[in-house]
Amino acid sequence: MLLEGKNAIVTGGSQGIGAATALELAAEGANVCLTYRRHAEEADAYVRKISEMGRKAIAVKCDIAVFAEAEQVVKQALDAFGRIDILVNNAGMNWDAVSWKMTEEQWDRVLEVNLKGYFNFTRHVAPLFKEQQYGKIINITSINGMRGKFGQSNYSASKAGIIGYTKAVARELGAFNVNVNAVAPGLIETAMLRDSSNREKVVDMAMGEIVLKRLGQPEDLAYVIAFLASDKARHVTGEVIRVDGGQYI
Repeated sequence: MLLEGKNAIVTGGSQGIGAATALELAAEGANVCLTYRRHAEEADAYVRKISEMGRKAIAVKCDIAVFAEAEQVVKQALDAFGRIDILVNNAGMNWDAVSWKMTEEQWDRVLEVNLKGYFNFTRHVAPLFKEQQYGKIINITSINGMRGKFGQSNYSASKAGIIGYTKAVARELGAFNVNVNAVAPGLIETAMLRDSSNREKVVDMAMGEIVLKRLGQPEDLAYVIAFLASDKARHVTGEVIRVDGGQYI
């Protein structure tokens, strides 16, 4: 197993990409602390699944945009596991509007969650990783942070910011044996997409771009994240890996 004896934090781990990642890290041997904001029942269910796999697991309610709440999650993970080796910054949101109709609240909240939330958790694990001379940070960005998307200027800006942040922190922590990378998904089949009122339109547009002609699944991201969290990726840092079926091409 790639991650035997490792301990991970996965933000937004109660559904979608985060849940698939938490399960994959556990399958590879890691203990997992997952965060959630609204989906407590789902989070508890994934804790049970991970426990049944023979790993330790906890779920902690958290608004990742709040600095002090991120700090408490890290403390609880340390109390539960004794050490943290992996951080997956995954939790995020979108609140779409064209730029001439977007409110200040829409802009601020998306940047606060998607960008500041990643800083909050990284800020609290970085000293630990630096001291122990080991750590893996994987940030979930988006192909729309690389190319922009109509009606998502706030989301695209936040995801572009994550790319710059990833590269800067990779430079800062590289001397301490800490790898920092980003994964950029295209359209992924999640509950949010399935429940969307304009799902058919969104899927049709994406399928016109995806060269593999299938929607990505959360597991497709989880496999790559698990690799980046392992020592098989020990010489990979500051990278942005697209997992999009060729949608960006």
